[in-house]
Amino acid sequence: MKMIGRIGCFVIFLLFGGLSAQAQNFGAIAYSPGSGGYGYSYDYSSKAGAQSRAMAECRKRARGCRIAIWFRNACGAVASGPRGWGSGWGSNRNRAELEAIKSCNRRTAGCRVRVYACTTR
Repeated sequence: MKMIGRIGCFVIFLLFGGLSAQAQNFGAIAYSPGSGGYGYSYDYSSKAGAQSRAMAECRKRARGCRIAIWFRNACGAVASGPRGWGSGWGSNRNRAELEAIKSCNRRTAGCRVRVYACTTR
């Protein structure tokens, strides 16, 4: 049996997730277009968990909630205007808010950010 050696072991270690594994933190924002109610979550270990929490929080305040955006190791935001809404995500709060406003402005004018959330990465 031939030995792989230190370098070979290190390469195998990295290929199978060794040092390159980064924590995955998920977040989500649920939004009710009819009432403007919302719920959010952050720092969940799964997308499903983050979405479930956001929906539960939204349903405490409103009916007709839906997942507006989910994000991983990032930020999300929802913006609304008189005749529509939009959502977006980005690597920081400012980027997420900008993307949400751009998305909302495709549907209506006068959009403002309603809610944002960020994971701690």
